[in-house]
Parts: sequence; structure tokens; C-alpha cells
Amino acid sequence: MGRLSNRTIAVLSENGFEEVELTEPVKRLKEEDATVHVISSKSGSITAWNHDHWSIKVAVDKTLDQANASDYDGLVLPGGVINPDQLRVNDEAIAFVKSFFEAGKPVAAICHGPQTLINAKVVEGREMTSVKNIAQDLINAGAKWVDEEVVVDQGLVTSRTPDDLPAFNDKLVEEFAEGIHEGQHA
Repeated sequence: MGRLSNRTIAVLSENGFEEVELTEPVKRLKEEDATVHVISSKSGSITAWNHDHWSIKVAVDKTLDQANASDYDGLVLPGGVINPDQLRVNDEAIAFVKSFFEAGKPVAAICHGPQTLINAKVVEGREMTSVKNIAQDLINAGAKWVDEEVVVDQGLVTSRTPDDLPAFNDKLVEEFAEGIHEGQHA
């Protein structure tokens, strides 16, 4: 019995997610017996980006219009350049993300993933990390950006790059196991 056997986790993504930033957290969550749903704006599958080329397809379990944040215990936002750029201008995706913060549920975002959090207006006052390319964006949105492999701030887990995945995965499991964080509210 894994630490997350009674947890259902949402992974919100579009085409162009960095392959390992979705597949590795999902693998770890499933090893901990979590139920994991990949959620996207379109049904069918989404296509990964692997360093410099398109790669695998991942099945979408639910579309955003079928998913309700109240059905999930936590949220993962993989990075990649293309994926968060699409999510952050999707009003339905932003509302879905905000719902996790309003309920105090843990959220984990890696690499460019925190860009979506900027548009959801949930980063102000939080200590966070990300890929350096978006550090200034987070600072401009009111976050306290630090250059560390993983940062946890009241249930929000952030990491910089695929190199940080082992630490990111450990912390997201820990936060998802803890559940609701009172200070997490948006």
C-alpha cells in the first residue's frame, strides 16, 4: 500500500509538455498507488516534446470541461515551453488551477509550469523556483524566486528542470500525502 493509495491526482497539460516532466511524476505517483488523471483541453492524446523534437503521445483521461477540481487531491503542472504557454491563456485551465489554491490543495509545478500559476494570480508572496528563463516573470508577479532544486511553500512544490525530478517527485509525494494546506488559499 503506497502513501497515496487514497489520493486522486490531476496532471494538467497540453501538447508540448517536456516528456519526462509528465511521465516521471506520473510514474512516481502510480508507484505510491495514487489514481492519476491526465487532463487537457482536448480529448484523445497529447504529444510530448523531448529536448528538441516531438516524441510520445500520452492519453488524455478527461477534458477540462469534464474535470472538476473538487474530485482531485492535488495537481501537477509539467513544464516544457509550449504547454504552459497554451494553458496560461485558457480561461478554463486557469479556473481549474485556481480551484486547487482556493481549496488549499497541494500543487506541483516544474520548469516552465509556473507560468500558468502567474496567470492564475496565485504566486504573489510565495517562495518559488522555476527554469531561469521565467524567473523574472515570477518576480514581476510578486513571487520570491530562489535558485534551488525544489522549493515548498504551503503546499506549492516547484522545481527548475528535469535534473531536479528526483527531489521534485519526493516532495510532491510528501505534500500530496499531507493533503490540505490551510495557508495554500489563493
